[in-house]
Amino acid sequence: MANVLRHLPELEGMELGYIQGLMKNMDEDQASLFAQVYRARRKDAQMILILTLLGFFGFAGLHRFILGQIGLGILYILTVGLCFIGTIVDLVNYKSLAYEYNIKVAHETINMLSNSFDMGPDHKS
Repeated sequence: MANVLRHLPELEGMELGYIQGLMKNMDEDQASLFAQVYRARRKDAQMILILTLLGFFGFAGLHRFILGQIGLGILYILTVGLCFIGTIVDLVNYKSLAYEYNIKVAHETINMLSNSFDMGPDHKS
């Protein structure tokens, strides 16, 4: 059983619990490889917060582009963050935006690495 905090000490809250569940059946080598790939692809909630705050200064939607939501990013640019209402809602929900993106990235990473090592049927999505 891999120690999540040894491999990914920056995780906290719900993300920590979720990743811990994904890594519970990995050995140290598998966990190290997963952590390396996941760390490179995940988004920090503080970065999402900063990019969302930039929406009030004429750069609405940058956070949506970073999260891979290109359509919403274009919509935010064209509508000035949906008249700032969408930007305000995203300011309140920035942690959940980052969490949802990171969970998607974790599953993509597991699927990508499943060809490299056998993790068992519990982790295939």
